[in-house]
Amino acid sequence: MNNSYSEQTVLGEVGINRQILGLFDLQPDVSFFIKDTKGRFVSLNRRSCEYCGVKSEYEALGKTDSDFFPPNRAAMYQADDRRVIETGQPVVNRIEPAPEEEASSRMVVVNKIPLRNDKGQIVAVAGFSRRVAQSRALSSVSRKLSKAVEYLHRNFSGEIKTSDLAKQVEMSVRQFERSFKKALGTTVRQYLLRMRLDHAQYLLRNTEDTILVIALSVGFYDHAHFTRTFRREKGMSPKQYRIQNRKS
Repeated sequence: MNNSYSEQTVLGEVGINRQILGLFDLQPDVSFFIKDTKGRFVSLNRRSCEYCGVKSEYEALGKTDSDFFPPNRAAMYQADDRRVIETGQPVVNRIEPAPEEEASSRMVVVNKIPLRNDKGQIVAVAGFSRRVAQSRALSSVSRKLSKAVEYLHRNFSGEIKTSDLAKQVEMSVRQFERSFKKALGTTVRQYLLRMRLDHAQYLLRNTEDTILVIALSVGFYDHAHFTRTFRREKGMSPKQYRIQNRKS
């Protein structure tokens, strides 16, 4: 699909005037974007262009998170986009690693909403993010959670105990679990599982690694455990997923 065609079609369907989008360029601390239902960028402001490492929006149009960001981070952003598209529910004040290099320790607060056409069909996702350090709305608890999420994203393939995470951020296990679910919309274990499976999907699509090697590299203890979990969560085996989603 022609990038320009995709951009014009999506923005036209949701009734957004490109002149209005120029307002987001005046917010240097805000990253704003719109993506179509296939995850392709149809609009970015200057801050988002900086994250993607491009000089202008037109260099990113038609491309996806996978073209710019580390695998596990791209997979996480794409999973959130799909969830918004499939459920129609927004993402509100979610704490995530910044769309930067893998070693970056910065966190961002993300908000996403579905965009609908005049028939009520969801045709795109719009979102914006701001670094945690720049978000005055975050409480001290949210700042502590951002440190825990950062740790999860750096160590998702290893053994992680909720009690250890809670201790790191000086919270009781009960308080940590309750606060985590409120801020991120899921439990610690579910979030960790999603990260592992999202990264596994990326590896299945983009590498020749065996399923066993992928299973071990994302934190599963054997082939059978990985396959059972993957089938339960994704509705197909890792092998079937690889065949259907192999990049040419």
